[in-house]
Amino acid sequence: MDEYGRFVDWDKMDVSAQSQDTKELTCTEFQELKQLARQGYWAKNHFLRAKVYHKLISNIPCRTVTPDANVYRDIVVKIVGKRSSSSLPLPEFVDNSLVPTYCLNSEGIGAVRKIILCIANQFPDISFCPALPSVIALLLHYSKDEAECFEQVCRILACNDPSKRLIDQTFLAFESSCMTFGDLVNKYCQAAHKLMVAVSEDVLEVYSDWQRWLFGELPMAYIARVFDVFLVEGYKVLYRVALALLKFFHKVRAGQPMESDSIQQDIRAFVRDIAKSVSPERLLEKAFAIRLFSRKEIQLLQMANEKALQQKGITVKQKRQNVHLAVHAENFKSEIVSVKEMRDIWSWIPERFALCQPLLLFTTLEHGCSLSRFYSHSEGHEPTLLLIKTTAKEVCGAYLSTDWSERRRGGNKLSFFGTGECFVFRLQPEVERYEWVIIKHPELATTGSETENHSSPAASALSSGSVPSDPLDRLSPFLSARHFNLPSKTASMFMAGSSECIIVGGGDGQALYLDADLNHGRTSHCNTFNNQPLCSESFQISVLEVWGFRD
Repeated sequence: MDEYGRFVDWDKMDVSAQSQDTKELTCTEFQELKQLARQGYWAKNHFLRAKVYHKLISNIPCRTVTPDANVYRDIVVKIVGKRSSSSLPLPEFVDNSLVPTYCLNSEGIGAVRKIILCIANQFPDISFCPALPSVIALLLHYSKDEAECFEQVCRILACNDPSKRLIDQTFLAFESSCMTFGDLVNKYCQAAHKLMVAVSEDVLEVYSDWQRWLFGELPMAYIARVFDVFLVEGYKVLYRVALALLKFFHKVRAGQPMESDSIQQDIRAFVRDIAKSVSPERLLEKAFAIRLFSRKEIQLLQMANEKALQQKGITVKQKRQNVHLAVHAENFKSEIVSVKEMRDIWSWIPERFALCQPLLLFTTLEHGCSLSRFYSHSEGHEPTLLLIKTTAKEVCGAYLSTDWSERRRGGNKLSFFGTGECFVFRLQPEVERYEWVIIKHPELATTGSETENHSSPAASALSSGSVPSDPLDRLSPFLSARHFNLPSKTASMFMAGSSECIIVGGGDGQALYLDADLNHGRTSHCNTFNNQPLCSESFQISVLEVWGFRD
């Protein structure tokens, strides 16, 4: 252990968990490495983990001119001088991040600051990188000296493989990753997300902490296991583990009063003390049990969020408005929902549109009950929000990802379009959001007979029509084809419109039908799922509104 233990305070390490057995790592195949990393093959052997890290990092494709150990030796004295390591100021790009000690000795703690300053000197293009102190502190455990650690971190930062994302180095990349994480929470951790909405004024502010949970709050034994897999599989692993942390937080704290006035502080405290409730093995097991999107799909979602931020001019850190308070009380007026209810809806929509403010496009109170006027006011806007209040005081609606003009592609035939980002919801008498049926219940994609037995022909067409014929070369229907310039065949079938009716649905077996006069509607409820119907099976419309999204 001595060769790679110069910066480690062994009295603080759980040496009993370390194996002295000499192990070798001879495999080079990705799938085998992936399995070994997930199983913790090198987790209990400090020397072997150091060797594996060196091997994996040395294989990262980098820019032609990447600073190495010799560069560090040349510049460290000039940059640090005679100043005490503990008093060295950190560059702004670490954003006052925690500098975790990770069982480092005093020399190691000082080395973290020295290496950060030297990296700032060699990477002037880094503008925002709060994860850097944690990465350096961790890699010092497995480095012979400061120069070697510097070289390894530089290789991670200088990776030039466009398909291999490692550490965010700009505010735009960081903020879009927070939005992407929020989208994933909204999709995969709905119970936790519901809690966040209930106790926080700004959900995105809570989710902007997701990297801090990993690179700052998570104990050494846990982040090392995460880093093992991260070096093999890449950035997607970080999303997985953060989602698992949120799931465990909700499970452990469900029904308990908050320990502080801030949900952010509560989550941070939970992650710091995670050893009390969850082992590293259980955390990773939970993370990899999540059926997450592919790396390419997540990359596309991240690109869409970056584009939305750029269009809003948010590319550097600033004191931003609470994006989930985009619904301002003073200028929002609806005859169907309150400001609070609209904010709840805003917490469900994709993060890139949560940056926008609602814009009323159509209301039956002003424009009359005409389907043609509904289309004329709604077309040209994407996405849109449909709100309905029935004469029985029920309130329901739908988030619709695609422009209604797409209906024209089918000519006079009723044809389905839209994407899996669409969803239907109910606000009164109880709040309920219904997931898209094929995404939430993929087994129905191959057993269409179940759906046909419990729903109308139109609802059956909705479900079966969205199944890709060749899943190997298709992207998930969750992604909006129009935003990513994807071919139309990747789109799903969630919306339909003609001169005679509108159909919206598919979420957990729910489908909504509106007649041409916009006075009457029907719902179809598939009994395959144990949930309440969207609203009455047949209803009269009191008020109908369509909202767009204004930059």
